[in-house]
Amino acid sequence: MFSIPTLVSLFLAVPTLVLSSPCVTFDADFNLLAFGFDGKDWNAGTQDTWTTGSATDITTTGRPPFDGTNTTCYLAQFFNAVYIMNGDASNPSAVHIYDAAAKSWSTQAVTTGTFDPSSFDAILDHDTNVFYALSHGELFFLNMDDLKVANSTAMAWTDVEKSPYGADYQPVMALASNHIHFLNVPDTPAGDAQIFVIHFSFFQPAPQPYPLSDGSAIPATHGQTASFFQASGVQQEFAFIPDDGSATYVIDVLTNTTQKLAGPTTKDSKATYAASITALVELDSTGALSFLPYKQGDDSANTAATWTKLSKVAVPSSVSASSGTSATKSGVPTAVATNLAGGANATNSAASGKSTGGASQASGASSLGSHGTSAGMMLAGVLAFFAFLL
Repeated sequence: MFSIPTLVSLFLAVPTLVLSSPCVTFDADFNLLAFGFDGKDWNAGTQDTWTTGSATDITTTGRPPFDGTNTTCYLAQFFNAVYIMNGDASNPSAVHIYDAAAKSWSTQAVTTGTFDPSSFDAILDHDTNVFYALSHGELFFLNMDDLKVANSTAMAWTDVEKSPYGADYQPVMALASNHIHFLNVPDTPAGDAQIFVIHFSFFQPAPQPYPLSDGSAIPATHGQTASFFQASGVQQEFAFIPDDGSATYVIDVLTNTTQKLAGPTTKDSKATYAASITALVELDSTGALSFLPYKQGDDSANTAATWTKLSKVAVPSSVSASSGTSATKSGVPTAVATNLAGGANATNSAASGKSTGGASQASGASSLGSHGTSAGMMLAGVLAFFAFLL
C-alpha cells in the first residue's frame, strides 16, 4: 500500500525552471555576439550574413550563467573584449570578461562600496575604457584599464560626485564624443540633453539642444540608448528609443541635430539595444532579435530603412522576470509557445502574440506564466499517472 502524495508535495517535486537573462553586443570586427540563450552563446556574424545561414556556437567554459537582473554587455573596442555586468545572480558585483579573439572567459572581482549593482545605468567610455554609472543619484566610475583577462586584484567602484539631477531621476545615459548625454532629465526642455564631460570630469551647467529638422524635439520620456561605433575614433551618434517604441531617434553630437527613423516592430519597454557602425539591433524581452540598417550621413536611406527580424539565433525558451516578456497567447508566453509548438504552429502563435505596448506591466505575470505552464504540464502528467493507478 502506498500513500497518495499531497498537492503540495507534488508541486515541491516539480524542478525549478532556470531562467536566462540574455544580452547582445559586438566584437571589434562587428560580428554580432548573443550571450545567454538557454545556456548557449552565439556569434551571428557580420551584418551582411544576418538574414542567411546559421550562427556559430561559441559557448565555452568559464562563462557566467546569465541569470542576473538586467544583464548588460559592453564592447571595449580597443581590446576586442566584452564586459558583462549582472551576468551572475550569485555574484552581481563581478564583471565577466569575454576575450573575443581568444574565445575565453574570466571573472574580475569588484568591490562596490556604496555603489548598488542592482540599480544603475552605465556607459563604457571608448577612449579611457572606464565605466561611468549613475546609481541612486550618485555618479561612480570603474576603471577597466586594458583588461582582456581578469587580474587577481579586485577593482573598485569609485564615487565621483552627486549628480545635479536628483536621486529620483531614472537615468537615460548615452555615450558620444567622450561625453555622457543624459536624456529625460527633470526640468530640462524636451529635446535637450544634460552632459557630463568625461575628460574634465564635470557636469555642464547648461543643456545642449538636439532639434529635428522640422523643429520638433525628442520626447521627454524614458527609453533606451545605443551608441554607433566608428571604424576608428570615438562614437559621434547615438540612438534613443522611447519605451513606447514609437520611433528611433539618432542624435548627432557633432552637428547637434536629430533624425527620426522607424520605431522597432516589437514595441517593448523592456527591450535592450546594441549598435555597430551600420546597424541598430533590438533584443526584445522574449529573446527575439531584429535590426535596423543605418548609414551615417545618408538621411534619405535611413528614413526609408525598416526593421528586419534576425532569426539566426534561436529565441530562448525562457527569459528572466527582470527582462519581462511580450504579450501572451492563451496564457502562454510567446517564447515558451514557440519552443513547445514548433514549426508553423509556433510561428503563428508567436506572431499573434506580439506585444503592442505595455510590456513592462505584463512582464511579471508573463514570467510567472512560463513557470506555471511548465509546472502545470508536469503536474497534470503526475496526477494522470496516479489517477490511472487508482
